[in-house]
Amino acid sequence: MKHLILRSLAGVVLFLAACNTNNVTQDDSLKKYFDEAGVQGTFGIFDNAQGQFTVYNLTRFRDSAYLPASTFKIFNSLAALGTGVIFSDTVVVPWDKVVRISSGGDTMHQWNKNMDMREAFEVSNVPFYREMARRIGKDTMQMLLDSIGYGRRYDTFRITNNIDTFWLDNTLKVTADEQLGFVKRLYFRQLPFQNREQEIVRNMMIRERNDKYILAYKTGWGKTEKGNELGWVVGWIEENRHVYFFALNLESTDHSINMAEVRKKILNNILTDLGFFKGKM
Repeated sequence: MKHLILRSLAGVVLFLAACNTNNVTQDDSLKKYFDEAGVQGTFGIFDNAQGQFTVYNLTRFRDSAYLPASTFKIFNSLAALGTGVIFSDTVVVPWDKVVRISSGGDTMHQWNKNMDMREAFEVSNVPFYREMARRIGKDTMQMLLDSIGYGRRYDTFRITNNIDTFWLDNTLKVTADEQLGFVKRLYFRQLPFQNREQEIVRNMMIRERNDKYILAYKTGWGKTEKGNELGWVVGWIEENRHVYFFALNLESTDHSINMAEVRKKILNNILTDLGFFKGKM
């Protein structure tokens, strides 16, 4: 197995819990974007330069845990690279020849082919990352999760026989607070992986880059234990060499919701409301 940096970081992914009331602003004006979409949720953003945190729905952000869904591909990518089961984001993994069909009945051409990790991350290819988890193995994956403390705020999480589904089936749960803390430590290369591995995953998360800002994130979509639709967007935005980390979490009882569109619209509306995208922050 490839060498891993396994210093103890248990608990450090908790972020807001370490903040005091003097640097936390609760902004209830952001509620309108959730109401317009007909969803419940929470949003938090941290201004790293000023040490200031802005959050809507503080209780949900800090205290409510949900399955990470495809945001777990951030961790899974790091684990795959860190253990050497895949050398880089450009190594092509053969398609298993299983034709996947979407819930709408369409053939998922974006999944049904050979691809490297960078493309799999971009199209959120679930079968690709289930294969990565199987290659990593239960014991090694558990060791890495324990080392970082990911998803361990409220209980002792153990992988059983669901090595390739535990982030999708409500076994593993994380708070929005943990998600923000995790991507912050990835950005500053403070996770127990080599700098090269963290840099690869950081770069895979970049979705928009221009002369005004860099926007990086990973999305997630799953179902809660109650069967509700759950969405995530976690990442950061940089303007004028200042970085701001964010986590968006939303939930809906409407199963016809277009989660991909709704989560993106809410994120863009909130960031625009807060003054981003102009290169002035």
